[in-house]
Amino acid sequence: MSFRFSLVFKWLGVIAVCVGLGACGGGGKKEKFAYVERPVEQLYASAITQLKKRRYDNAIVFFEEVERQHPYSAWARRAMLMKAFAYYQDNDYEEAITAIDQFIALHPGNKDAGYAYYLKAICHYERIRDVGRDQEYTDNAVAALTDVVRRFPNTEYARDARLKLDLTNDHLAGKEMYVGRFYLRQNKHIAAINRFKLVLTKYQTTNHVPEALHRLTEAYLELGIIDEARAATAVLGYNYPGSRWYQDSYRLFKKRNILVAAATPKKSQEAPEAEDPNKILRELDPDDVDGLESVSAQELETLSPNTDGLSDDLGSPVFENEAEL
Repeated sequence: MSFRFSLVFKWLGVIAVCVGLGACGGGGKKEKFAYVERPVEQLYASAITQLKKRRYDNAIVFFEEVERQHPYSAWARRAMLMKAFAYYQDNDYEEAITAIDQFIALHPGNKDAGYAYYLKAICHYERIRDVGRDQEYTDNAVAALTDVVRRFPNTEYARDARLKLDLTNDHLAGKEMYVGRFYLRQNKHIAAINRFKLVLTKYQTTNHVPEALHRLTEAYLELGIIDEARAATAVLGYNYPGSRWYQDSYRLFKKRNILVAAATPKKSQEAPEAEDPNKILRELDPDDVDGLESVSAQELETLSPNTDGLSDDLGSPVFENEAEL
């Protein structure tokens, strides 16, 4: 009997210790996240202090407390956007975009909506990958930056968005050139031609157009389609007479001994009265550029990717006077 009571007391002691430890552990967590009502100014100031110290996790907690304790105040709207900025600074882009979407959904007409749309675009823009990888982030960046320009055309955000749009479009054109050159080396000339035509129809303002025209010339010559090769070279010579790509195209014709009379790699001093060679470029139908073959990751590994440093520092939102919340 005494042995049984002894065993029972031992088990009770173990249970008591476990309960005590659990209470201690749970008490610490509860104390950290307990609802302790504080003045909104104090909470917001604490968040800003943590943000300046780059303690982004702590800053986010304080911004969330502002939203939780004072949900209908102007401070809560500000904290919501600052929380998104803290996530962005911590390189947590997905959480930043989630917070931004929440802010836009709840306060679409807020005076800081322009910054919110711009910050969302930057979250996509800073994740752009090199041309040898999937370009989903680049496509998202183009859509978001275009949205900024459309919604806030006369703001500083739109001005910067336009510059970044030029870079992202150039990046996407570079991806098509990258794949097109790969097909050209694999002697898949039709697939390569489709890629180069896509650059001419969709990305005409990028600096990849001269090379695309030269690569078209090269592909058509390999296929024996001389007239199409001449047409591409005519556009190239008319628009980029001093470029290395026109020189290279000229050498291709010379190497095959199919130069036309009086052909020269330099632009004529007299303006030609003949039909504008750019007519060929304008008449390219984007709908005809179809059947683009997808290139596998294994195939692309044989080429060295060209990494573009498309990143930029973004400041925190600049709010009006504290009294004008």
